[in-house]
Amino acid sequence: MPSVQLPRAAFAMDPVHLPLLFPPSLVSRLRKAAEIDTTHVVKDFTDPAAASTLAEVEILITGWGCPRLDPDILDSAPLLRTVLHAAGSVRSLAGGALWGRGVTVSSAATGNAVPVAEYTLAMILLAGKDVFVHRERFRRTHAQPTHAETSTTGNLGRRIGVVGASRVGRRLLELLRPHDFEVLLHDPYVDAAEAAELGTRLLPLEDLLRHSDIVSLHAPDIPETRHMLDRARLALIRDGGVLINTSRGALVDQSALTDELVSGRLHAVLDVTEPEPLPAASPLYRLPNVFLTPHIAGSLGNELERLGRIVVEELERLADGLPLAHEVRHADLARVA
Repeated sequence: MPSVQLPRAAFAMDPVHLPLLFPPSLVSRLRKAAEIDTTHVVKDFTDPAAASTLAEVEILITGWGCPRLDPDILDSAPLLRTVLHAAGSVRSLAGGALWGRGVTVSSAATGNAVPVAEYTLAMILLAGKDVFVHRERFRRTHAQPTHAETSTTGNLGRRIGVVGASRVGRRLLELLRPHDFEVLLHDPYVDAAEAAELGTRLLPLEDLLRHSDIVSLHAPDIPETRHMLDRARLALIRDGGVLINTSRGALVDQSALTDELVSGRLHAVLDVTEPEPLPAASPLYRLPNVFLTPHIAGSLGNELERLGRIVVEELERLADGLPLAHEVRHADLARVA
């Protein structure tokens, strides 16, 4: 009985991620579904050594650090038919030329959404308990808070405004359901009926900002969303309100936000900023009303295996002649994050 010819595949990413994305158990499954050198990673498409790999590759497994797949790169990969992205958004990786050549693209963004949504839920719960405020006060006073200092503390009935029903946004909406929150949503691609199915109420952005205690951003980084929270919209958030950004720093006017935070009117949990990281002189590193983290909400450490597992499952689906479960279409890039 003749052996089945496996498709040729190759890795294209920063090799530092490879062992965590694809531990031995997943490498074994990869080798059963494709002909792939699991010790070789293409990290520079202009390297002459990469030319022979690109000329023969049918499936490219990409990840963080993969160079952009521009038309000239695609010209050197005439057999390429599938890109399996072992990371989140493919927006910075692929332009319209990729889909224009009929290449099918899959992303592990659904898997990457899990830790981002978990991080966001944790921050919402902590912010609702005024944890960051109490921590700073306790550091100064070493004393239990007074009744007056806890009178507005608590998560019962908090209004949570979710901006963007992206993969992360939808996962967050699921995680919010068991809690006693009132959840509001803004997303121009979602109608009232779908919002109700998601367990939320749809509002225009300005109304969501006015009525939310905590606002969490999950919109894609596209020209239409750049600085969507400008100075005027930030001013709509109630005094003492909390802004959480685990999406992209470009969604917020950084100068306007800094002014609001320096004034003490707002609180913020920022995993992303613009620029990233902020200059060393930025006051946000020192403000007691700002909780700043270095873009850690997405998959890190042992969470990377989840992304690798999604890629392997997609590769196995291809081997079995099944459609991809996590296919990304070019039109999707306008609404997902």
